[in-house]
Amino acid sequence: MARERTPRDQAGAVTAILATLRKAPGRVRRQSRDLIETAVSQLFDAAVRQALDTGTDGEYRIDDLARLAGTTTRNVRVYRDRGLLHPPLRVGRIAVFNDTHLTRLRLITSMLDRGYTLAHVDEMLSAWEQGKSIGDVLGLETALAGTWAAEKPETMTRAHAEELVGEPAAFDRLVALRLIRLDDETPGTGADSDPKVTVVRPKLLEAFEEIRGYGIGIDKLIDVYEQTLGPVTEISNILVRTGAEHVTERIRPGEGLPADTEIAELITMLVRFRTQAVAQVAATLAASIEASIETLAGQILNDLIDQSADAHQDGS
Repeated sequence: MARERTPRDQAGAVTAILATLRKAPGRVRRQSRDLIETAVSQLFDAAVRQALDTGTDGEYRIDDLARLAGTTTRNVRVYRDRGLLHPPLRVGRIAVFNDTHLTRLRLITSMLDRGYTLAHVDEMLSAWEQGKSIGDVLGLETALAGTWAAEKPETMTRAHAEELVGEPAAFDRLVALRLIRLDDETPGTGADSDPKVTVVRPKLLEAFEEIRGYGIGIDKLIDVYEQTLGPVTEISNILVRTGAEHVTERIRPGEGLPADTEIAELITMLVRFRTQAVAQVAATLAASIEASIETLAGQILNDLIDQSADAHQDGS
């Protein structure tokens, strides 16, 4: 099978792109819009490949596939037999899986870990493959999960939560922001003697933890959360007002309630409105963030070309 990729291999693609830019002649400078856009695209492609890199060149035997997806070979066979996982390629008598199988298997495993049944997973994957929009798939997930909240709070010992946050001052800030709730400050006895806390937004803390791996301090991340909370709340209020205005047009104070079927229709509309609003905001925010990042990356590459051109002129 394929050889292992090292971190040096993974960084090589980005290094090669930057090396090409450094060799660009001085005449391209800031007039080279096409060159910059191409380089930005290549850099992001390389970064995505690195982020999704699994340690091989995309060909796996069943035991390697199961290990990389965090499951068992028995489960892989079950998912394959149920039609959740596409058949592997055959090289002689050996079954060979690829990155598409790995991505799909990780998705299946993640959904099962979240409490879905195989039937639920099959239904959502089928909806996805039939070209349903992300809003449709999210709406189906909401119906299957039977839950309203996007994430569930997690209870843990205070010691564990403080360890996750890493800094006492940052922990206090998260408590003040009600992202962590102190449930029980009175130690008991035995195995449950540690005070308990509830992490209200565990996914947010997971995101903090991942980004901190790049050297950004948690205080900075909390600052960003505080700065974006107001605008996000305002966006939520705008969206909710839209749904509320529609409801108040149908149900007026002081007047008789409409028929049960109409009330049921309004409630269904509000649930679907929430799903579609989340999908709309997520798509718009993603597009805006991508554009901002590409602009920043373009500026960095422009500066890189300028510096290389200046160095070339100085040396000539």
